Amino acid sequence: MLTILHTADWQIGRQYGQFEADEAALLAEARLAAVERLAALAHERRCDLVLVAGDVFDAQGIADKTVLRLFNALRGFAGPWVLLPGNHDAALAESVWTRALRLGAVPPHVHLCLSPQPLHLPAQSVVVLPAPLTQRHTYSDLTEWFDAQATPPDLFRLGLAHGAVQGVLAEDIDSANPIAADRAARARLDYLALGDWHGCRRIDDRCWYSGTPETDRFRNNDSGRALVVELECAGAPPRVEPVSTGRYRWRDEQRSLRVDSDVDALCDWLAALEPHEVVQLGIDGQVDLAGLNRVRDALNHARGRARAVLADVDRLCIEPTDADIAALAAEGYLGEVIADLRAAQQEADGEAARDALVLLAGLLDARRTGASR
Repeated sequence: MLTILHTADWQIGRQYGQFEADEAALLAEARLAAVERLAALAHERRCDLVLVAGDVFDAQGIADKTVLRLFNALRGFAGPWVLLPGNHDAALAESVWTRALRLGAVPPHVHLCLSPQPLHLPAQSVVVLPAPLTQRHTYSDLTEWFDAQATPPDLFRLGLAHGAVQGVLAEDIDSANPIAADRAARARLDYLALGDWHGCRRIDDRCWYSGTPETDRFRNNDSGRALVVELECAGAPPRVEPVSTGRYRWRDEQRSLRVDSDVDALCDWLAALEPHEVVQLGIDGQVDLAGLNRVRDALNHARGRARAVLADVDRLCIEPTDADIAALAAEGYLGEVIADLRAAQQEADGEAARDALVLLAGLLDARRTGASR
């Protein structure tokens, strides 16, 4: 029996520029924590080896400290780790991998597949056939050499690659780093571990994408997993078990506000967010000033409760009611300005008019509130 932990797309050192600095730092730290959980999982499940199918690092120029921290995170599993360069961390003549070796960061039980040659692991009765990327984009199938490579018949024959399976993934993903859809069968592989597609996906019985172990984008692609793969013997069909490994749940939500009950529902939904959630929220429709203030307040509280909340309100029109205008005491010229801004929201530059209306309403409300004290 051979038990493998298959993972990929760690992208250690990734930056999250769309978030605030403190949120981005915690999301980046979560990627290292995910690797530590993978090591614990491999130990708990008594895996024989771990296959990491590319994009271990997010970029070539990450800090030395980050490189050292990554390899230290692997110490929780004493068995062999087999790491493959992907498109983000390609095995260039001078790369993050050569720097890691110079730093003395790579422990003895970690194997770097920097060239396309078989890796023999006698203690595990395994031969790994790797297809490392030596540049960011290639347009030939780097796994093709697997087909003709001879290996002893009593050893497990494993493939390790990073790229786009042709004819299966979205068309715009098929443009670079192609992999034949039937490579596992052509190369007589017991299992082909793939990376690059950040979600968990079965290609066939012997070929899977594991996905990234910690979700990193707003896409419903079954990410935040690793695969525990069991092989009874060489030639036997694998048993593949997806295991949840991610900490954060990323959610992309759209809400349309038309009536007061829509505002109620949105505020209730925001109040129910939990600390492990990362949310991208788009809001459209229309709302009066009282409803806008409620939404703003709910968003502020949600940002203090969830890991991160990105809110896009660019398509939300502000429609002050007569009661809103009266409460703001916006008579005469100010009343005319508000009326003009309300109408201008429907024009090509409506976003600027909406922002100006919100700002003016806020200033008037602050003046009214201060005067009443």
